[in-house]
Amino acid sequence: MNRTVQPAHPAEAVKRPGRWLALSVLVLAVLLVAVDATVLGLATPYISEDLAPSGTQLLWIGDVYSFVIAGLLVSMGSLGDRVGRKRILLVGATAFGAVSVLNAYAHTPEVLIVARALLGVAGATLMPATLALIRNLFHDPRERSLAVGIWGAAASAGAAVGPVVGGFLLEHFWWGSVFLINLPVMAVLVVVGVRLLPESRNPDPGPWDLPSVVLSLVGMVGVVYAVKEAAAHGFAPATLAAGLLGAAALYGFVRRQLAMPVPLIDMRLFRNRGFSGAVLADLLTILGLSGLVFFLSQYLQLVQGRRPFEAGLAELPAAVGAVAAGLIAGRAARRFSVRAVVSGGLAAVGLALAALTVVGQHTGYPLIGAALLVVGLGAGFAFTVTADVILSSVPGEQAGAASAVSETAYELGAALGIAVLGSIVTGVYRDFKGPAGTPDAAHESLGGAVEAAAGLPAPTAGALLDSARQAFVDGLALAAGVGAAVLLAAAAASWYLLRGQRLEDGVEHP
Repeated sequence: MNRTVQPAHPAEAVKRPGRWLALSVLVLAVLLVAVDATVLGLATPYISEDLAPSGTQLLWIGDVYSFVIAGLLVSMGSLGDRVGRKRILLVGATAFGAVSVLNAYAHTPEVLIVARALLGVAGATLMPATLALIRNLFHDPRERSLAVGIWGAAASAGAAVGPVVGGFLLEHFWWGSVFLINLPVMAVLVVVGVRLLPESRNPDPGPWDLPSVVLSLVGMVGVVYAVKEAAAHGFAPATLAAGLLGAAALYGFVRRQLAMPVPLIDMRLFRNRGFSGAVLADLLTILGLSGLVFFLSQYLQLVQGRRPFEAGLAELPAAVGAVAAGLIAGRAARRFSVRAVVSGGLAAVGLALAALTVVGQHTGYPLIGAALLVVGLGAGFAFTVTADVILSSVPGEQAGAASAVSETAYELGAALGIAVLGSIVTGVYRDFKGPAGTPDAAHESLGGAVEAAAGLPAPTAGALLDSARQAFVDGLALAAGVGAAVLLAAAAASWYLLRGQRLEDGVEHP
């Protein structure tokens, strides 16, 4: 891990011409993924009505993307280091757009689950490549901090644009249209990226080890599946077997990487306390947030009766806060400290989630909007600085693999969050006491209850919806409390692990 770092100076020789235009292309890739992730939650009630998935199928639709992408990120990040990050980014973006069409026209829950899994395969090529290209485009650490902030702000902007545009589409077209918005973004990314993006790769990459790829995929999917099933149904023999298989595969993956002269991911990176602390902070933060975010759109629409477009607008404060924080996070970390900014941001998110434990069916928007704004600000500070720490901890030739570790933590946290916190919401919801004649489908999901109520007499329908909505809110409040505890624990861990960590000021010479 040899790098030459000199005191800050103009160093125009290491400032690649056109780097900011190239960054704009990477921003499109981030928008592509962020928009797709956020519109799904908004479309969930419509998917429930049209495809009639069970509660378990609905969770799979929500988290299978994260399962697959978490299992493949390290492999795809390492592949980008070997075959070229620009190449894998453009191929992945093309595949992402094509598979989005399959998602849009899925006609059964099973087809949609498979389509979401294929989208995960394509998505696994995008995010590591974007961060790795930033690492190799910007050798001035202060410029790189700003570039990472813009990258993170783009993800947040996508989170904002997704619900608003998705809400508009859902009010005028069928739910599949929310996936088709990926196509124009993908087309612009590919056409412009071919001209603007520089190619970069590891000059001495070694072979792309297929057994390591299989071990990584089996390990991640097995462990996440076991956690999901255990949270929903307890430790059945099949669940325990999947967890043990996944753990054994991950153990074999780590042993194989340590023994290989040129591994897919250098496990010795985790000896760097800053690197490990940043990765852990990302994982715990997303774990605490994702399950709640997945159900928030359902709460705004099915409990509070907002139209999709209105629900999308209601979620804007989180994105506004994240964009604002991301653009100044690097400067704040240099002025104060890395651990102060990261731990402070995570603690703020935890307190905002704690405030959401008091939500009810008729909670006013000021509380919800203020909590979302604080969530966005805290997450924007934390995620931007941890991404910068991770990129700064490795030499440029390992940027793809290191970025993949960062994104794996993010996606693994998302999968576990939806599995654990989502199962909490679903478990509390299923136990609600409906009036006599309540169909079984009403206990599967809140969308199912709304659909069932449409065919019942008015008094029975009213009683059913009131009971179902209250149970959903109770589950949401409990999930918010668990999420708050996880975020506060992440803040404490970050304060310890990131002590003494600083962002670089010198200019690297490639």
